[in-house]
Amino acid sequence: MRNRWRVVLCSIWTAAFLLSVVWGIQIKLGILPYTDQWTRELVTLVHGTVIFDIFRVITELGSSHTLIPIAIVAALVIMLLYKHWYPGLFLLGGSLFAHLLNLFIKQLVARERPSISVALNAEGFSFPSGHSMIPMVCYGLIAYFLCKKIRSEKIKITVQITLGSLVFLIGISRYFINVHYLTDIIAGFTIGFALLTIYIFLDSEFSDSRRRKNS
Repeated sequence: MRNRWRVVLCSIWTAAFLLSVVWGIQIKLGILPYTDQWTRELVTLVHGTVIFDIFRVITELGSSHTLIPIAIVAALVIMLLYKHWYPGLFLLGGSLFAHLLNLFIKQLVARERPSISVALNAEGFSFPSGHSMIPMVCYGLIAYFLCKKIRSEKIKITVQITLGSLVFLIGISRYFINVHYLTDIIAGFTIGFALLTIYIFLDSEFSDSRRRKNS
């Protein structure tokens, strides 16, 4: 059953990644992806409502002035839990690389935002969304390292669902407050998840290597 879910998730991610590549090429050529054409009007449904105000608060949890302190505190806590500097540094370094990669892709694609707002931390290019991509890596690594130290399966699942839901809400908030297109959000999630998967694989390999040396 677990393997079946892995196949399903892998298939969904592969499709999303291929779509993200296609969208990136279309945007670079000046073509508005069809997905954005039929979803642009959805943002007007929440504008001026309580939902819009809630999303404005949630989006701050993915902003640099909030995410950096959270990452630093989480890194320190993780260092204490593991009694080693490596996991905390891995978290900070992995998040920083995600930020730099996001900036690189944004400059490469050079997509203008649907609207620009300094107050909403929405400046610069749009594709892919940094609020989707970077929190996926940062909060994902926090959940990963914490869950490796948690014995209770219920608590593990709670941590994963809580941080996973937070990442999703941060990303989708950028669409509903109209500072990103929906394709920006999906691409950010997809690339961020790919990075997170690579990081987890590298950490597993490094941990196995250390265990073999110590045995």
